[in-house]
Amino acid sequence: MNPYWQSFLVQHGATIEAGVVQRFGNISAELISTRQGTVLCDLGQFGTLRVSGEDAQSFLQNLLSNDIRDVSNARAQLSSFNTAKGRMLATLLIWREGNDYLLQLPRVLSEPMRKKLGMYVLRAKVKIADAGDETVSLGLSGANAQEILTVQFGEMPLERLAITHPSTSSGRTEKFIGSIIKIGDTRFQVNTGAQQAQSLWNALSKHAQPAGSVCWDWLNIRSGIPVILPQTQEQFVAQMVNYDGIGGVSFKKGCYPGQEIVARMQYLGHLKRRMYLAHLDSNDIPQAGDELFSMAMEGQASGMIVNASPAPGGGCDVLAVVQIASREAQTIHWKSLHGAALQILPTPCLPPDA
Repeated sequence: MNPYWQSFLVQHGATIEAGVVQRFGNISAELISTRQGTVLCDLGQFGTLRVSGEDAQSFLQNLLSNDIRDVSNARAQLSSFNTAKGRMLATLLIWREGNDYLLQLPRVLSEPMRKKLGMYVLRAKVKIADAGDETVSLGLSGANAQEILTVQFGEMPLERLAITHPSTSSGRTEKFIGSIIKIGDTRFQVNTGAQQAQSLWNALSKHAQPAGSVCWDWLNIRSGIPVILPQTQEQFVAQMVNYDGIGGVSFKKGCYPGQEIVARMQYLGHLKRRMYLAHLDSNDIPQAGDELFSMAMEGQASGMIVNASPAPGGGCDVLAVVQIASREAQTIHWKSLHGAALQILPTPCLPPDA
């Protein structure tokens, strides 16, 4: 996290650990506000890589699961970077800044993935740099989010993953340099520089409650958007985490690492595991990579936690990849057959075959 930006957040009441805002006060109250009101989050749990150079598009096209040609100054994209066996190494939110591509992924994976992608550069005219200190991303969510941003900027993205680049505000703040991505019906991500972020935070926080990063993580979970973390790298093929349902895979583009496995699963395979949204009545929060069990598997793990977050009002909400057969016929338990039971909830973006 940019040190000046971190200092600014601390002065405004943020508790920060390892570059990530934990809370601004009482996290339980902030979670309730996330469900009922409008909140403003610093997205420091994510890092950003900048891919630049005249070969940047073809370089990414040959490596990622989605068609990078669809990313433009007007549209962002979800994608993934996979192993040759089709197992996911990272989930990505991608947008453009001029001719450069910005790849957002968990902060903890930024440097490992920068090095991993760098192994493929060879003679390509491409540079991959960590843009985490120069780029600040803010999340605004709630029923009033669009109205707040419209008053501030005027022009707003209308469709999911659409982008606008408003050049100025309504006149009450300095010139805005950055972009706004529509993440969902009531969720927006604002990307800007550290210097502009301070005045922007002051303007937006007048109308939205500042909240910790876990609140944005909870919103991702409730939206069915998985985030691959170190504990879950190489555990899932894209379809297992419903990436085919949320538009993170192109089945029409050319080859990329793992493409044959992903395509075979789509057209010839029989998918046995899918990701579901669930609730756990537990004060202990599961960790990504925790195993799940059901009687049908006779002591073997029947699934795995992808992401987990405290839920407003108690307990926690999770995204979990589980055996489809177990989900239909058996109770699924966390860590052991005696652990807390998952209460399966309606899952957003679940493909029909699931």
